Amino acid sequence: MNLLESQLDYPFGDTLPADASLLEVAPGVMWLRMGLPFALNHINLWLLKDVFDSEHGPVDGWTAIDCGVANDATRAAWETIFANGLDDLPIRRVIATHCHPDHVGLADWLCTRWQAPLWMTAGEYGFARMMSASLPGVDGTAALPHFQRHGLTDAALLATLGERKSYYPTLVPGMPASYVRLQDGHDVTIGGRAWRVITGFGHSPEHASLYCATLDVLIAGDMVLPRISTNVSVFAIEPEANPVRQFLDSLAKYADLPDSVLVLPSHGKPFRGLHVRIGQLNEHHAARLAEVREACVTPQSAASIVPVMFPRALDAHQLTFALGEALAHLHLLWFDGVVRRVTGADGVMRFVSTDGDGAPTNP
Repeated sequence: MNLLESQLDYPFGDTLPADASLLEVAPGVMWLRMGLPFALNHINLWLLKDVFDSEHGPVDGWTAIDCGVANDATRAAWETIFANGLDDLPIRRVIATHCHPDHVGLADWLCTRWQAPLWMTAGEYGFARMMSASLPGVDGTAALPHFQRHGLTDAALLATLGERKSYYPTLVPGMPASYVRLQDGHDVTIGGRAWRVITGFGHSPEHASLYCATLDVLIAGDMVLPRISTNVSVFAIEPEANPVRQFLDSLAKYADLPDSVLVLPSHGKPFRGLHVRIGQLNEHHAARLAEVREACVTPQSAASIVPVMFPRALDAHQLTFALGEALAHLHLLWFDGVVRRVTGADGVMRFVSTDGDGAPTNP
């Protein structure tokens, strides 16, 4: 355990749910884990015991929160859960915290299988529909000119990006044709308890976390993770975005939650110490911004900032996220007037310190 992790409390220690099984972490709240086919090798999913209204009166069932990617291994794990972990009760609702493939990949499959509605925020549902359809601007090839503009010259990676038109649909092959909207500050009743929706930005378009005061539990999704910092990137479809600022502002929305809250993250282990972790994340980004600002004494592209922020070796999958995050940190400094943008004769955009003569930028 590293120093930052040692400042958090892990009430279940090293205990993890066994493969394709459930572990109760709060009354009626079950933890399960599914594998992922990339470096971040698992996702935590949640099943909540629930009661639903029907024309014949209240009926029992489950609400599933997040889904895993659409592959055979994840479907097989779910089938084992269906057979052994649901107490012969159906899944009657599926909630997806956001549009990334590990969270929404099997939403259509689960909703169809159980004839259950999908609940998401409008921003997340809309993006998932666009990306699963590979619409221009959000398909995989859109990243190619975006990253070339910001200094990517690696021929092998450029070739990989050029061939990734259908990457998202391989993990999210379809989405339900309708949904129920989650809205910030509104309550969702699950198992007779109110869960408040807390939206967050920067990591994804309109991420939904869920907080239950009665249980003192926060289903945090990807907004607050115990071991790693949440990726915040500038993508081709929104090239002037300021996601680091959006993310840091979103963390402030958890300020009224008690210190005792049990945080259920999408990656890593459940923990207590929400406000300590938020402090760590703020310090992490402040340190990264200081590094980037110092580097920009000379003109820097997002590609040249990657080794400043990520000195370790990165594979192609990791490098795309690193490029997006490097650009996100450059953009915060640009919006704050700390650096200015200059496009060179080579067509690459670079950022250079204003030496204090800049004003906040509003493009």
